[in-house]
Amino acid sequence: RLVEAGGGLVPPGGSLSLSCSDSTRRLGNYFVGWFRQAPGKEREGIAVISSSGNSTNYAVSVNRRFTISRNNAEAKVFLQMTLLEPEDTGTYYCAAGRRFDLSPRAYQFWGQGTQVTVSS
Repeated sequence: RLVEAGGGLVPPGGSLSLSCSDSTRRLGNYFVGWFRQAPGKEREGIAVISSSGNSTNYAVSVNRRFTISRNNAEAKVFLQMTLLEPEDTGTYYCAAGRRFDLSPRAYQFWGQGTQVTVSS
């Protein structure tokens, strides 16, 4: 149902933009979060946006570097990432749920993920 796009290889200090689209076009009814998982680590929530787009929250590790936004008319959510660091490497997922929360447990619908690698 949810499909992420935009991952790739980027050098440290670079930028990348991810998108999350919903084929059913019901994404506007949900809170949407972005999550990432590095090899050997737990999945962590990094950004969440309310259904209206008026409220956002970020993990400390990405605050002031990443920006989450949404276009409900297009049923898409975006994650603009800047000043990328090697520690940002991982598989990035979007998910939809009914709570404004950074915990993965709060989300019911998940995409398959897109790989982001930050390396020179």
